Amino acid sequence: MGQDVAFLAAILDSLKEPILVADTDHVVRYMNRAAVDHYEGGEELIGRSLLECHNEASRRVIQETLALLRSGAEERLISEDERRKIYMRGIRGPDGRLLGYYERFEYTTNGGEKCRNDNG
Repeated sequence: MGQDVAFLAAILDSLKEPILVADTDHVVRYMNRAAVDHYEGGEELIGRSLLECHNEASRRVIQETLALLRSGAEERLISEDERRKIYMRGIRGPDGRLLGYYERFEYTTNGGEKCRNDNG
């Protein structure tokens, strides 16, 4: 099992996009290398509440989205600007129970076209 976990972590670390995983109590459980570099505080965020790192408006969006995920939604767009979209996506166990969520980034160019992964 340990090798499988290390293999999955290596896959996530190979991604250029930040992946931050939190449980249903909003505690950060995992960050890939891109997330460690992207978020202020880096690895020190692991084990801390994601809500501590956000303003009141962002906390409200995260809590509302978690409620939607609990009710069966798979994913919700939580932030968007001309450079990127950020989604919050549920993580479910084999029985369908919500275990947590992760933030997923989708980058765009000024023209709205997706950036190529090899060019970031």
